[in-house]
Amino acid sequence: MEEVDHLAHERQTAEFDVEAMKIVWAGSRRTFEIADRMSRLVASDPEFRKDNRNMLGRKVLFRNSLRKAAHAWKRINELRLTEEEAAMLRVFVDEASYVDLHWGMFVPAIKGQGTDEQQKKWLSLAYKLHIIGCYAQTELGHGSNVQGLETTATFDPETDEFIIHSPNLTSSKWWPGGLGKASTHAVVYARLITDGQDYGVHGFIVQLRSLDDHSPLPGITVGDIGMKFGNGAYNTMDNGVLRFDHVRIPRDQMLMRLSKVTREGKYIQSDVPRQLAYGTMVFVRQAIVSDASKALSRAVCIAVRYSAVRRQFGSQDGGPETQVIDYKTQQSRLFPLLASAYAFRFVGNWLKWLYTDVTQKLQAGDFATLPEVHACTAGLKSLTTSVTADGIEECRKLCGGHGYLCSSGLPELFAAYVPSCTYEGDNVVLLLQVARFLMKTVSQLGSGTKPTGAAAYIGKAEYLLQYKCNVRKAEDWLNPSVILEVFEARAVRLAVICAQNISKASNPEEGFSELSADLIEAAIAHCELIIISKFIDKVQEDNEGRGIKEQLQILCNIYALSLLHKHLGDFLTTNCISSKQGALANEQLRALYTQLRPNAVSLVDAFNYTDHYLGSVLGRYDGNVYPNLYEEAWKDPFNDSVVPDGYHEYVRPLLKRELRFSRL
Repeated sequence: MEEVDHLAHERQTAEFDVEAMKIVWAGSRRTFEIADRMSRLVASDPEFRKDNRNMLGRKVLFRNSLRKAAHAWKRINELRLTEEEAAMLRVFVDEASYVDLHWGMFVPAIKGQGTDEQQKKWLSLAYKLHIIGCYAQTELGHGSNVQGLETTATFDPETDEFIIHSPNLTSSKWWPGGLGKASTHAVVYARLITDGQDYGVHGFIVQLRSLDDHSPLPGITVGDIGMKFGNGAYNTMDNGVLRFDHVRIPRDQMLMRLSKVTREGKYIQSDVPRQLAYGTMVFVRQAIVSDASKALSRAVCIAVRYSAVRRQFGSQDGGPETQVIDYKTQQSRLFPLLASAYAFRFVGNWLKWLYTDVTQKLQAGDFATLPEVHACTAGLKSLTTSVTADGIEECRKLCGGHGYLCSSGLPELFAAYVPSCTYEGDNVVLLLQVARFLMKTVSQLGSGTKPTGAAAYIGKAEYLLQYKCNVRKAEDWLNPSVILEVFEARAVRLAVICAQNISKASNPEEGFSELSADLIEAAIAHCELIIISKFIDKVQEDNEGRGIKEQLQILCNIYALSLLHKHLGDFLTTNCISSKQGALANEQLRALYTQLRPNAVSLVDAFNYTDHYLGSVLGRYDGNVYPNLYEEAWKDPFNDSVVPDGYHEYVRPLLKRELRFSRL
């Protein structure tokens, strides 16, 4: 097939240095170079083929995921890749598998909760993949409510062992990735019982399968929970079910960094502060926010490129039809998502810094910022994953009928991504946790306690409650300090209104429950403010490269003003702005779309995704969509035969009978 760049004319209109923007997107030149090398390594290796994934049955799909994971491990060792390079290679393999939970949950859990001796023993095995681990917390009956878990770990002082047991059906471990078929070990969360007393949920390392023949060990019932949403997608992952029937493990397989049980059965809290466990949580949630930017940017890349290729209506005197991307209705749905992808990328990079910062503080015994960090990471996990899941689906709609084809890459991307709205904390539950933090922060304003970090703006509550927006013309909305103060005022006012209404209730818990929907809106306002403030910080950095600062400014303003438009009711009902100022914001937003338009394709090129990673005929770099879409259709095994199976049994008799009847 002739190789022609059908998007060359789009790339020629770019008003910025695309290569420099690639480095801004990556976070550093070093990270860009690693990502570029790993993505091309994967794309050039036929072992990592994935274009036929949505046509495969579950058993073949899973076998392929095992093969790819093994091949990836082989290449990692052959090339002597660093931990960072290996993690990046697994990202570009782009297939959910047991290794995700092994490296992403099992290893961090042992690092965070294991003693030095336990880490030395278990991590040396895990790092070499001599054992494969998963994270067995969620149960059939309990997910978000971890304290309600029912699996028990009862200490037997006579044998110096814990007895792990599933007392009823709802205590079955349910959902852990890698558990169904692959894992040999698990960090199992169970209620620690010793000397007749329940000490709550703790972690235990439990071997599940034989290291010789992989069969389940005595007392263990384990398997896969079945097919999940979508073709291909997350069905490469063996999410499992696990039940224990009085399974005994040595006492030293309880993770004992934070607490331990002595040989005599006495429960002892260690000198290590329990708050250190928060470090692992921050690490996992910052990774989820970074994943959100990857997933949303992939969908946006596909939708932007296809919108530039697709032409519909508007032909004048037999000339070409109008590019779909030139319609304002398309821009108003697509460009805010493009801006969101950049916004999530930058706040994700900031969270990496926050993880390093909070880890250092925890190790120094400084726990003052923990509540704010917990609220921040919980809220950003919730907001970014919800927006990304909705955004991928919106991109599918933006691609019209062709977006519904599996070959567009969007249905599988959505199906593979959407579980992130539930795992590591249900998004609604997380926002309510943020709301609790906000209510506590507001209640302490008169006590002299100053809010810190991303919540520091609440300390200006007195000023923000009196704040009057001074926007008089549309261009005033381009001032970052104006945007910041308006969003601060909205966040403070929504939080204060909720706090005032809760105070009127007969008791605080009843008031919190009654106002939970309003509290979620306040939490969202807080999280959106954080993202905007970090985006503004990024714009104000010394970003090298022609036109980089200008494009980031446009994206930042689109992100902020599109949110203002979306939540206009919040801003008006809290008197943060007037209806006239809201109209001016919309006027400026339309002008920003026009400014972004010549750069749209180049801004998604800056993501530096290979066609292999995108996995989309519609999002091809060369824009040569239609011939490849046509060719892709004929690759489907359904087209292997001209006459379909079942024709002679079911269709031909009908046709023949109808023909006879027509002669009567």
